[in-house]
Amino acid sequence: MIEETDNELMYQVKSGRLDRLSLLFDRYQAPLFGFFRSLTRDAEQSADLVQNVFYRILKYRNQFQGGQFRTWMFHIARNVHRDQYRRKNKAVKVSIDHYRDQLKEEVEADFDLHTREQHHQLRKAMDALPEDKKEILLLSKYQEKNYKEIGALLGCSEGTVKVRVFRALHELRVLYHQLEKKEIL
Repeated sequence: MIEETDNELMYQVKSGRLDRLSLLFDRYQAPLFGFFRSLTRDAEQSADLVQNVFYRILKYRNQFQGGQFRTWMFHIARNVHRDQYRRKNKAVKVSIDHYRDQLKEEVEADFDLHTREQHHQLRKAMDALPEDKKEILLLSKYQEKNYKEIGALLGCSEGTVKVRVFRALHELRVLYHQLEKKEIL
């Protein structure tokens, strides 16, 4: 018996044979779980995220236009993770725009000690970032280039740029808070 391809199964799901989604689930449950597990380090959360991916595949099945099913599925997986991450970390946001404005003002005026310490901590956090993350933040936030322009510069898609900026901002926030905690101690 010839095994059906992922795309053939997805086209069947798209045409209303929803039972065929279980075959795709069987094929991709483990790889998706591994993907999420490496991102979250939480087995329970990873299992939930896998379920959310297949829920979205079902919900958006009519948007599948061909191409590689696996690529489309992992695009959905990245969105599911990003959405979950945003919900989880909404309260921990540190806006880089706030600090960009502070950097501009520092050149024009003499800041008080607290502001200079924040600026110094931000600079230290930026210096601690890997070069690729520092570069993408500088392009997007300080040079104010849009994602399409950055994508053209880096040879990648706008979506890739968005994800890279999101990840770089997250890492910058983490580093900034770590530095902030060290200063308090």
